[in-house]
Amino acid sequence: MSRKIAFQGEPGAYGHEACVTARPDHDPLPCPTFDTAIQAVRDGEADLGMIAVENSTYGRVADVHSLLPESGLHIVDETFVRVHINLLGTPDAVLADVTEAHGHPVILPQCAAFLKEHGIRGRVSSDNARAAREVAAGQDRAKAALASELAADIYGLKVLARHIEDHARNTTRFLIMARDPDYARRGAYGMVTSFVFRVRNIPAALYKAMGGFATNGVNMTKLESYMVGGDFTATQFYAEIEGHPDDANVKLAFEELAYFTDHLLIMGVYPAAARRHEKAH
Repeated sequence: MSRKIAFQGEPGAYGHEACVTARPDHDPLPCPTFDTAIQAVRDGEADLGMIAVENSTYGRVADVHSLLPESGLHIVDETFVRVHINLLGTPDAVLADVTEAHGHPVILPQCAAFLKEHGIRGRVSSDNARAAREVAAGQDRAKAALASELAADIYGLKVLARHIEDHARNTTRFLIMARDPDYARRGAYGMVTSFVFRVRNIPAALYKAMGGFATNGVNMTKLESYMVGGDFTATQFYAEIEGHPDDANVKLAFEELAYFTDHLLIMGVYPAAARRHEKAH
């Protein structure tokens, strides 16, 4: 029985591309939302989930960080996908024919300069691969999709313009989720530990909670806050550090953190991707 990896979007989405690249031994399973992709893993329909968390141009993917702590899943890997945006049209179209380009709200601003230069209006679609499918079905030369070359292959579209993104290093980071954690591995480029926490209601709690990482020489690479349950007074933090919970300095840092928090959940311990090493050098 083949193993499956769930992703948000239709066949040809960038999440699909991430699955093919990072887990070629798994069959991609398209899901309409991040929530249903997570549910597919939780229910055993898929073995892994490929969840987009942030884009180098757009920023973090809305709502994902609030979904992860409640998912019951664990982060077991990360992968970075270079997002090449292509203008896909019908087989008989040329660039000059196109007046509308359909894509997800996240992708439209990422190629705004190209669209403006060519007088093409951006049109919102719920999914880039869906936009490709609908352009293929409509066979209107004036309409194109903003999507991957994988989507062009799947839906029989013509690549009218390649790599039209505004920023040359446009990249999306994905987290790979599983039902069970795996703390046994050690990565060639170090380890990453992801966790969420809420600080106690005492003065300077966040400052004091962070102090343990500084004094123990633990590098914190991410700290983001978001509201919990729509309550302005209940703020949860998502953080990532370099290191493994079994490392002596990380243990000490977590001991100090626990003193100033009323909720602490380790979301995953996983090897740092090679891309982190490349960015640091």
